[in-house]
Amino acid sequence: MNEIRAQKAELRARLLRARRALSAQEREAAAAALARTVRGVPECTDSKVVAAYVSMGSEPGTGPLIDVLRERGARVLLPVLLPDNDLDWAAYDGPDALVRTERGLLEPAGPRLGPDAVTGAQAVLLPGLAVDARGVRLGRGGGSYDRALSRIGRAGARPALVVVLYAHEVLDVVPAEPHDGPVDAALTPSGVRRFRG
Repeated sequence: MNEIRAQKAELRARLLRARRALSAQEREAAAAALARTVRGVPECTDSKVVAAYVSMGSEPGTGPLIDVLRERGARVLLPVLLPDNDLDWAAYDGPDALVRTERGLLEPAGPRLGPDAVTGAQAVLLPGLAVDARGVRLGRGGGSYDRALSRIGRAGARPALVVVLYAHEVLDVVPAEPHDGPVDAALTPSGVRRFRG
């Protein structure tokens, strides 16, 4: 393992410990605050198609903010994890249309739209563990979103890339490898931090 990967692994472990230390009430309050905050993010609320994700465990809660996007008229696409860790996509039709997978994820039950469906989104909400002042996002290390973002890069018009985090996960510096491209903004319970444009 090279030095940057070792630094990423150490930072991931520290950030995951901090997330697990949050109480259920703190996580619930953060999810409600994210839903309020996203209302002031035109890149998300003015988009006709937004790619998002269903949070799990101690991740910042995305359920309420997904509902806000739908109320604003956006078609929300959610990922479906494929056996090779790539992402397919399906439309979100409400919480009753989600199914729990063998891996414990909640995914949409509707028709699959294909891995390239994400290229039609005007905004992409990304999971992450941290972001730095340059907009470099630290994910969990599985590579699923790196693949999705590479498709977006080849598709032409680039959507707004917004990572969803807790406020304390916006850091000065995140270890970066050449494939770690920047995001445009971080959506946190305490507000939005923009990195580009």
